[in-house]
Amino acid sequence: MPGDSARPRLKTAHEPLHAMARTESDVRLPKLSVRLHGGMTPTSCVEMAKAAERAGFEGVWFAENAFGRGILPGAAACAVATHRLRIGAGVFNPFSRHPTLMAMEIAALDELAAGRASISVGSGIASQLAKIEHPVARPVVALADTLAILRALLRGELVDHRGAFCARKVKLDFASRADIPIYLAGRGDLTVKLCGSHADGLVVSNMCSAGFSARAARILSESWRAADRTGNPAVIQYLPCSVDENRDRAIEIGKRAVGAMLPNYWALAQQLRFARMGLLLDTGLSERELAEAAGKIGAGEDPAKVLDDRYTAAFSVAGTPDECLAAAGRYAEANVTELALTASSSDPLREIALLGAAARKVRTP
Repeated sequence: MPGDSARPRLKTAHEPLHAMARTESDVRLPKLSVRLHGGMTPTSCVEMAKAAERAGFEGVWFAENAFGRGILPGAAACAVATHRLRIGAGVFNPFSRHPTLMAMEIAALDELAAGRASISVGSGIASQLAKIEHPVARPVVALADTLAILRALLRGELVDHRGAFCARKVKLDFASRADIPIYLAGRGDLTVKLCGSHADGLVVSNMCSAGFSARAARILSESWRAADRTGNPAVIQYLPCSVDENRDRAIEIGKRAVGAMLPNYWALAQQLRFARMGLLLDTGLSERELAEAAGKIGAGEDPAKVLDDRYTAAFSVAGTPDECLAAAGRYAEANVTELALTASSSDPLREIALLGAAARKVRTP
């Protein structure tokens, strides 16, 4: 019919949700993806990935933690089981996995995924690396060397690099996609600046406020422009997610998801300035309140009774589907380009479907 092309088009199932689109209520949205991790079996990862693809999500982001399951079997299985979904592998650290091995593995995974893979790199968790007597010395220098080796190998170059990590006349024995995205995970200003000059985007940890992410995005963009790079860097934010038509039930689950992380992150905040900033910046929470809450939860009290709604507002996407979209919109305003959401209920497939159905109401700008 005449004029049909001017009408807003609704998203359909399986179609990727438009990045930075606006809802009927004019909420700007980042891309929506699902976070998977080594606490899940590869079979569970595949079920979640299929649900995410049906719901129109952008991708899955794997989080590999020390002494949990390695994520590569799950990532490979998801690559085979899906057709459109982007597969983000990581966060790998060069102290446990040498940069040359990273290049070998991500290039092979990208082949399997027909060009849908990316890799995330970080300096690792110092307390876990200490258990294998591998101290994290000069982490930003180590990450810079990792990026140099990894990027060159993926481009098919002969690499002769000596530094925190070495590659002496090394070249991959097969052709890789040269532009596989490489992301850095970290909070500190030096890491964010390195990301802006040498990586494709930043991965922001759980338990970091939207205000903290906005600050990181600003530093990232400044470094990106200073390096005279074109386009714009990606900012991916990890967040627990609790979606339910019953708001009270969703908030209760969200509080327990946040509470499960709070004691460890508060302990980390005592050692790292930027971990502390992530918990405090623009959250309306004080150090005293965070310390008291972390202490009570650490002593075994129920987070749903200890925490108030400020905690879920600051560190999660929780509530009804529409409330979750509104919360996601706040991260878009902070220049977060993509949310990697950890479904927190006992029925994560339903949560993905609910949020996807709500997001399909987003109109193409």
